[in-house]
Amino acid sequence: MAPLDTKPSGAPKGVWKSGKGKGRHTPKGRQFTDEAQAEIAALLGDRPRRRDLLIEFLHLIQDAHGHISADHIAALAVEMRVGQAEIYETATFYAHFDVVKEDEVPPPALTIRVCDSLSCEMAGAQQLQKALEDGLDASQVRVLRAPCMGRCDTAPVLEIGHNHIDHATPEKVQAAIAADDTHAHLPDYETFATYEAEGGYAKLKELREGGDWEKVQEDVLSSGLRGLGGAGFPSGKKWGFVRMNEGPRYLAVNGDEGEPGTFKDRYYLERTPHVFLEGMLIAAWAVEAQTCFIYMRDEYPAVLEILRREISALEDAGIVEKGYIDLRRGAGAYICGEESAMIESIEGKKGLPRHRPPFVAQVGVFNRPTLVHNVETLYWVSKICRKGPQVLNSVEKNGRKGLRSYSVSGRVAQPGVYLLPAGSTILDVIDAAGGMAEGHVFKAYQPGGPSSGLLPASINDVPLDFDTLQPLGTFIGSAAVVVLSDQDTARDAALNMLRFFEDESCGQCTPCRAGCEKAVKLMQADKWDQDLLEDLCQVMGDASICGLGQAAPNPIRLVMKHFADEI
Repeated sequence: MAPLDTKPSGAPKGVWKSGKGKGRHTPKGRQFTDEAQAEIAALLGDRPRRRDLLIEFLHLIQDAHGHISADHIAALAVEMRVGQAEIYETATFYAHFDVVKEDEVPPPALTIRVCDSLSCEMAGAQQLQKALEDGLDASQVRVLRAPCMGRCDTAPVLEIGHNHIDHATPEKVQAAIAADDTHAHLPDYETFATYEAEGGYAKLKELREGGDWEKVQEDVLSSGLRGLGGAGFPSGKKWGFVRMNEGPRYLAVNGDEGEPGTFKDRYYLERTPHVFLEGMLIAAWAVEAQTCFIYMRDEYPAVLEILRREISALEDAGIVEKGYIDLRRGAGAYICGEESAMIESIEGKKGLPRHRPPFVAQVGVFNRPTLVHNVETLYWVSKICRKGPQVLNSVEKNGRKGLRSYSVSGRVAQPGVYLLPAGSTILDVIDAAGGMAEGHVFKAYQPGGPSSGLLPASINDVPLDFDTLQPLGTFIGSAAVVVLSDQDTARDAALNMLRFFEDESCGQCTPCRAGCEKAVKLMQADKWDQDLLEDLCQVMGDASICGLGQAAPNPIRLVMKHFADEI
């Protein structure tokens, strides 16, 4: 039987056409240029194209080009085999990525970020930003406001490129631009060679050879060490929770020290990074972690470089295998200080807090059991293992045991990090910081970051420690103490805190997203609508997914309670 002739009547022999006959020259969707494809391939090099490395790859593009173009996103999507929309929504979640659409002009090559946290605002950050905007060519230099950079002791602070300028002035900025001084400056710190020569890593090696993790856990528990990122959970207990779950297990270090007023982690990392690193490796040994992830905030470029160098030194010395410590760089998102949001970011996604349960000790990085610790917590794990639990539990004051690292800034004579007994009061803290700055009279203080709100100077005999401040409607948090004087107003300080929360809310839940915005509007009124604000605080505290929305009402409530004459 002869085959059927399916050609249209009258069609030339051997030619088959349908429709307009034009055909497609490219796949459907947004296209990218050969140039962009070559740039992405060169930047990624031989790195594995894993989905969890997306944020690291976006940093490579941002660093190389000063922005991330639509062309780059399209080429990266093909290179990683990930949807362009997924890359776009991840990139636009983080403040340090400049996504430029096809019809938009890229930002200037140089960006200046002026810190607007409470300490910097009291030191004149707003006037500094305006002076820079008026005095610099906007086509050459971009001036932005930015959240806390963890340098509150040298306020006002700004970052020009990746170079932080302390006690910043327009003149210092002009000098830095003229000298092209836009890279991070590394402080003097204790290197691997120095640390090892003084007995460093001997304890880790001893434990690896035949140590009992339960004995170490008991030492950590008996020392009284609690989570120093702010939650205050007994540190040793976490180890058992993680160990009871089947492996593989991971350890994740929360180095996203974004609570305004906090800079203790940076203080230790810029001086003795290996005390922290040994503590981390001891904790990893205790839970048999397959990999240690260090999530470090992008606002700490010097710390990131120190860690890169010293992790490499550990690998060269054979203390860890190459890749065992995976250093991840944040991208400007305060919410990633929340442990589950941090884990989402480690996985290369938007930093949205997870609903709990399950908790990260069961379902953490890559859905595996994960031990999460703060930087300073691991610093003390190392000290406890080397010197015994008495390094903390032998110190007692006002009925409290242990030591606390207070980040002190604001209207004090000598802002800085002060290691004091955990039973210290605000008067002890101010005294350690050299007393009040000249011409200032103590009026109020923030005991633990903006999440803790404000207390009046009259409440000055309460130990600044875990569990002691809750009866007052606040908490110690990260021990970020900001001191206010008679030259400041509590209502302006509270408004600064709520503006921060409004900017940094991830937007996942309505109570936090809409609540912070509404609170800022209500707080700008000459007279506060206290009943409406209290209703708003109640809803935010009850219904927000994570601690940001739950704690954001604290500044409002404490100002209404203690500074009613101002509102």
